[in-house]
Amino acid sequence: MTSFIQSVDDRTRLAGTNRLEVLLFSLGEDSNTGRDEVFGINVFKVREVMHVPSITRAPDMPESVEGMVSLRGAMVPVINLSKFCKVQTKTKPGILMITEYNTHVHGFLVSSVDTIERLDWEEVKAPPQMLVNRLGGLVTAVAEHRDKRLVMIMDVEKVLAETAGIYDQDEIYEGIDTRTLDGNCTGFFADDSSVARGQISRTLDQMGVKHISATNGSEAWEKLKAIADNAETMGKSVVEELQFILTDVEMPEMDGYVLTQKVKQDARFEGVPVIMHSSLTSEANKSLGEGVGADAYVPKFEPRDLAEMLVKMVKLP
Repeated sequence: MTSFIQSVDDRTRLAGTNRLEVLLFSLGEDSNTGRDEVFGINVFKVREVMHVPSITRAPDMPESVEGMVSLRGAMVPVINLSKFCKVQTKTKPGILMITEYNTHVHGFLVSSVDTIERLDWEEVKAPPQMLVNRLGGLVTAVAEHRDKRLVMIMDVEKVLAETAGIYDQDEIYEGIDTRTLDGNCTGFFADDSSVARGQISRTLDQMGVKHISATNGSEAWEKLKAIADNAETMGKSVVEELQFILTDVEMPEMDGYVLTQKVKQDARFEGVPVIMHSSLTSEANKSLGEGVGADAYVPKFEPRDLAEMLVKMVKLP
C-alpha cells in the first residue's frame, strides 16, 4: 500500500521545530464500549503499511503475537494490537503496519489506517490518569484531532517489552562497569516511556549513579531550571551538582531537540553534556541532534552502550 522509507529524512526536519507527524490508526469498534478510538504512532517509526499478507503461525508465542511474515527475506514478528489492548471486535484486522524501533522490526495488525496528522508537541499532552489506568499505561500522550476526536499516542515500546521481551532481559545489563562512576555522579534524564525510564534507572543504579527524572521535555526544563537556580543560590556551578543530561527525542509538550536547545542556550549549564537517547536511529536524526548542540547520541534500549557513553562523556567534579 504505502512505503514511508523515502520520506523519513524530509520528516526529520520537523523535529527541530517541536513538531511531529503521526499516522492515525484504529483497532476497530470495541464491542464492549461501542467506541472506535483513534491511536497514533510517529511516522518516523513506520516503514510501510500493507494489506495483511500470509502469516506463518509459530508455537509458544504470547497470545497477542499472531506469528511471522516474510518481508524481503526477513521474518518479522506480527502483533495483533486489538488483542494486546483487549479490544473485542467483530472484524479481523485488515492492515499490517511495519515498524522499526532501534533496528527491531515488527508488524502491528490494526483495523485500518487513516491520515497522517501534523502536530505541535505543545499540543500533545500527558494522558489523564483515568486513561492511563484504563489502558494499562499503553498511552504515553494524547492530542486533539482537528475533527475534535481524541488521538492517543501509543507506547509501542511497552507493547514490544511485554510481547517480545526485547527490553527487559537480564543479559543486556551484563558487563556494565559498576565502579567507574560509583557514588560520584548525579545525572538527569527525561523520557515519556515507562519502559525506557525503568531501563535507564536500572542502568544508572547498576553504575552507582544518582539520578533525577522527568516524563517529558517541559517538565524536564522546569526541573533543570530549578536545579540551576538552586546552584546559583548556593554559589556553585551547575556542573558541580549535575554531571549529565540524558534526553529522549519524542516527548509530549516539548521534544528533546527543543529541550537540548534551551539547555545549550543557558550559560549556567556550561560543561554539562547533553546526550540524546532515542529509538530514532537514522543518520538524519543524529545530525539534527548535533545541530541543536547535543554532545552525543546513543541508541535506546542498549544499556551497555549507554553506560559506555556516560563513562566517556562524564567529567566528575
